[in-house]
Amino acid sequence: MITKQTIDLVFETARLEEVIGEFVQLKKSGSSFKGLSPFTDEKTPSFMVSPVKQIWKDFSTGKGGNVISFLMEHEHFSYPEAIRWLAKKYNIEIEETEQSDEQKKQINERESMFLVSKFAKDYFHDLLLNSQKGRAIGLSYFKERGFREDIIEKFDLGYCKDEWDNFTNAALEKGYDLKYLKSTGLTIVKEGGDRERKFDRFKGRVMFPIHSMSGRILGFGGRILTNDKKAAKYLNSPESDIYHKSKILYGIYQAKKEIAKEDTCFLVEGYTDVISFHQSGIENVVASSGTALTPDQIRLIRRLTNNITVLFDGDAAGIRASLRGIDLILEEGMNVKVVTFPDGEDPDSFAKSHSDADLKAYLKDKSQDFINFKVSLLMKDAQNDPVKKAGLIRDIVVSIAKIPDGIQREVYVQECARIMDISETVLFNELAQLLNKSTQNQPREQRQPALQTIKTSKKETKVNSLLILEKEIIRILLLYGNEEVAFINWIHGEDKYGRPILEKEEYMNTVCNELYLNLQEDEIEFTNEVFQSLYHEIIHQINQDEKISIERLITNEDNSIASLVTDVLMNEEKHILSDWERKEIFVTQTAKILPKLVTDIILNLRRVLIEIKIKTIMKDTNEEGLLPDLEEIKNYIELKKLLYEKLNRVV
Repeated sequence: MITKQTIDLVFETARLEEVIGEFVQLKKSGSSFKGLSPFTDEKTPSFMVSPVKQIWKDFSTGKGGNVISFLMEHEHFSYPEAIRWLAKKYNIEIEETEQSDEQKKQINERESMFLVSKFAKDYFHDLLLNSQKGRAIGLSYFKERGFREDIIEKFDLGYCKDEWDNFTNAALEKGYDLKYLKSTGLTIVKEGGDRERKFDRFKGRVMFPIHSMSGRILGFGGRILTNDKKAAKYLNSPESDIYHKSKILYGIYQAKKEIAKEDTCFLVEGYTDVISFHQSGIENVVASSGTALTPDQIRLIRRLTNNITVLFDGDAAGIRASLRGIDLILEEGMNVKVVTFPDGEDPDSFAKSHSDADLKAYLKDKSQDFINFKVSLLMKDAQNDPVKKAGLIRDIVVSIAKIPDGIQREVYVQECARIMDISETVLFNELAQLLNKSTQNQPREQRQPALQTIKTSKKETKVNSLLILEKEIIRILLLYGNEEVAFINWIHGEDKYGRPILEKEEYMNTVCNELYLNLQEDEIEFTNEVFQSLYHEIIHQINQDEKISIERLITNEDNSIASLVTDVLMNEEKHILSDWERKEIFVTQTAKILPKLVTDIILNLRRVLIEIKIKTIMKDTNEEGLLPDLEEIKNYIELKKLLYEKLNRVV
């Protein structure tokens, strides 16, 4: 694990405007920088970078954060990958926390395997482009497939000579250890007689390097160029510490930006399908590399988008075998569509035989949701057989039951009822049985409520006032938390006639302590998880340092916290730079009315919580068929009146 000292040094050294400037064209705008959003196709700049605060905000998408979060959003790095990328850029030596000898050994072995794999990628690619045999055999094959040289470069395509140990000897001469050539599967070692025999696994094949999300070489796919029926057409690297076929997708590195930008991903089967689509201008495409789709592969796509379009060859048998993949996608909570190609065609051949515009139009026009796809595929078998038709309907309901979102399930049930001309009630009952059966098989803590129809009232669609108040508390803490101001404490007293009155006394306190003491007194927890996490982090800082460190919050490893802090700060900066200031219209400074601002937010929060409590009492007693505790409700109403008095309001 990277040490905190290294992470702090990376944040201190990295300049946000320099890093973002490598990906976005920025122009000076006052003390900040502006540019076009790298996440959308916009014509008016809404992307802001603050060098002073070292934060960025994309107002077109709502995204924002620090230098790490930008790399995680734009390059789709993990947190450690972003730290390592910046450390390399700024020549910072990475220190790891103390690890056992076994842990160090494992890390070193994995790094050695990555180094060997990179060497192999470079070696095969150089052979393809610069050796006589490589150009005559490997490059000729790719040219015959119609691949341009820029596409060959983009995917680092290569060639392994048809010699027993050409690559292995080249790697050994460069000082690479045979141990790692063997563990990556690049070299096959066989014991025989008095010496080892070493063979190149991919001899005589064109090479397809397989990249990780961040661009590291995990393994290879190799295609044979002869008609040897005994040899596999495609050969993949064996499973290793760095290569797990079920957890990777071919083309994810080259496609990640476009997938995020287009907010959808095309899923194909083979390497050449991906490459042909890229050559046709469709870059948001990945391949499962001939394996059955797995949950790990689907989650990899989900990091970039919630929308998948599965592209099937025109082979009916193959399509039926792949139906399970659709259920897996639904189970992960993603939206899935399907496109099938004409019989005898696959994405590669179709892309080559049609113009770029025709291919894009076909994908758009032929895209259908999974229900229509299943019906069109299986209805031919059912025809007029009611038993088979019932089985088809049940099969579709099973797929709908995989969807975790209740609203989506209901929409699909309605669609299924319309297409299959069957009662929605029957489908809902079948779905309820499936869901309840599934729930009973789950551990108690993972169970979801049984299916039920919930009608949303108009009141429930109104803005959540509690959430607004929570957000305002977070904003006040971030902007003014360390300010020390004079607060007023209202004390119950009596006037000279013995009537109850409220008397005030002043005392000094910081904004963060005032809010903390009041929230703690009422045992208030934030309903929003991110707000709660940020609040706990702030309280932790107060207890340690007696003040809030915005810098530490911006660089927090929890990206949701860093993003929320950035969002508040950048929105405030945008407000300051608004037309109000340019038109020289006087606006009361928030800092001057802090005591009232803090007091009002606490009182309003208590008021809303009391209103919720009263409604809860009324609802619970009505559901149980009992009369509400009028005395308890009266006490809460009296308390609410008192709060209104403090807020100078009339009930």
